[in-house]
Amino acid sequence: MNIHNVTINKDIKIQMRDGVNLYTDIYFPSDANHKPIYDLPILLERTPYDKKALNLTQRYNHFCQNGYIVITQDCRGCYASEGELYFLTQEAEDGADTLDWIGKQNWFNGPVGTFGTSYQAWTQSAAATQNPKFLNAMIVNMGGSNAFTSTVRQSGAMELRFIAWAFWHSALNTNKDLKNIETDFALNNYSFENLLNNWPIKKGLTPLSLVPSYEKWAFDILTKTKYDEFWKHPGFAIDEYWNEHPDIPMIYVGGWYDSYTRATLENYDGLSKLKNSEVKVIIGPWTHGTTQPELTYSGDLEFGKEASIGSFSDFHLAWYNKWFKNNSESDYLYKNPIKLFVMGSGDGHKTKEGRIFHGGFWREEQEWPLKRSKFTKFFLDSNNNLSSTQSNNSNESITFAYDPSNPVPTIGANISSLAGLRPVDSKVRSPHEVPAAARRYNIVEPGGFNQKQEKRFYGTKEPYSNLSERLDVLTFQSELLSKDTEITGPIEATLYVSSDCVDTDFTVKLIDVYPSTKDFPDGFSLNLTDGIIRMRYRNSFTKEEFMKENEVYKVKIILYPTSNIFKKGHRIRVDVSSSNYPKFDFNPNTGEPIGLNKQQTVANNSVHFSEKYPSHITLPIV
Repeated sequence: MNIHNVTINKDIKIQMRDGVNLYTDIYFPSDANHKPIYDLPILLERTPYDKKALNLTQRYNHFCQNGYIVITQDCRGCYASEGELYFLTQEAEDGADTLDWIGKQNWFNGPVGTFGTSYQAWTQSAAATQNPKFLNAMIVNMGGSNAFTSTVRQSGAMELRFIAWAFWHSALNTNKDLKNIETDFALNNYSFENLLNNWPIKKGLTPLSLVPSYEKWAFDILTKTKYDEFWKHPGFAIDEYWNEHPDIPMIYVGGWYDSYTRATLENYDGLSKLKNSEVKVIIGPWTHGTTQPELTYSGDLEFGKEASIGSFSDFHLAWYNKWFKNNSESDYLYKNPIKLFVMGSGDGHKTKEGRIFHGGFWREEQEWPLKRSKFTKFFLDSNNNLSSTQSNNSNESITFAYDPSNPVPTIGANISSLAGLRPVDSKVRSPHEVPAAARRYNIVEPGGFNQKQEKRFYGTKEPYSNLSERLDVLTFQSELLSKDTEITGPIEATLYVSSDCVDTDFTVKLIDVYPSTKDFPDGFSLNLTDGIIRMRYRNSFTKEEFMKENEVYKVKIILYPTSNIFKKGHRIRVDVSSSNYPKFDFNPNTGEPIGLNKQQTVANNSVHFSEKYPSHITLPIV
């Protein structure tokens, strides 16, 4: 393939339907004399993270050198572009207007594809809800399906990562109309961990109030807790507009420890049933990000060199070469609609980096969920057992005290963006003299970890015991497995619960328990996936229904899907509690408006087990 020179037209103003200009750079492949070549396909990314950022421009240059016109745009209110950022809701119309502008240029020859990770995945899908004429293919890496049901909120709870996002993004955003230098320093030196230590956030009393547009949308997504027209906006509710998506080739990329795992598979499943064009999905063992598919580890887990996708940029080129250049010769492409990494075939030794070798392998599939999956109920009992045999005992239960002032800390998870910023020296002229990548750090680390408290994990306390030793964590374990047992698919828990409070939460976590070994003498209890339910929304997300004291309620808790082999000699474990903080906001148990509570109280919560109340988790056994 010819390697082209690159000519960049910078800061082109593209006017949106409301008159706001979004600043856009266009990378043209060019000949030896740097004359642009127009008769080439186009790739578009719309970003809130600065179109000039090095990690983005390296990718743009790579695509351009390989024969694609690349168009990159700062989202509304971000960096060079005009207007105000309101989280996600501007992206449908702005994306559609940008695609329409591209299609009207005298140099346009098409076709047009989109790409991007995380927020840039949302911008693609949001634009697609408008059925744009000039959109011909997509690569959606780790993006949303419905912000309310998962990834922003989840089953009534708030994923606090996006409140964190409001703080660090407003701090890093250099948009000239957003803030003055004093506000810039205040935001950049604020500790989000301090806010987590004193949750809930109080309106007008943090540096976020210095950027009112950010504070407004942050409080909106925190306090608008019912599924209504606000959440049905095409920027939030992609799944409400699948029918409007153009019928074009689409590939969805995700990871088992990504914050969008459920959404990635929802988008694939929904769109593949509606469209005639090729729709595919690939799920690796990865955490969230653009470079993560190139890695072989997630958290403290090592999967082996096969886990890496290779060059993720070249993966993009393979996809678009197939559809835009009629070239299907690439090892990155795969035949079947689904490609999954099945985790857990490793021997559990400690690698030189200190990770446990969990291992795994790739496998292609035809459908999701897998037709051969046997959805099997594993019942919880009052002796902390987990088995496929239902108890025929009379009503038994375990009660624990859930104290919102001492929530169960999040140790590993499907999470991203729950980050903070290291402070900058006040002697520098601008906070932005220090690269963002050198200052941003994860408050909660994504991926798989032993469920034992350590100093490195936010919210943990001495003597750093196992989470299972906490009195507010109920643990249910299977017998030692007599054979390897694979689960691949969606996971749901059904609990029968009660409380002495009008509202509370229940959480469920699925864990692969390694036995004691020379490398890990205490074993290794590996988190695979988790879920939550806020009880006031147990029956409906459109209206609140508070609890009656000590009345037993049946609730369903959706965990993120996963694929894992529980090896012979391991145990399957389920942990039940009422908090997982700060992945989710904690419930104050008072029934006050969510995010605006002034009080909190201890809840005595119970899980029931009997023939009448068969609490269980349903696992997709393959």
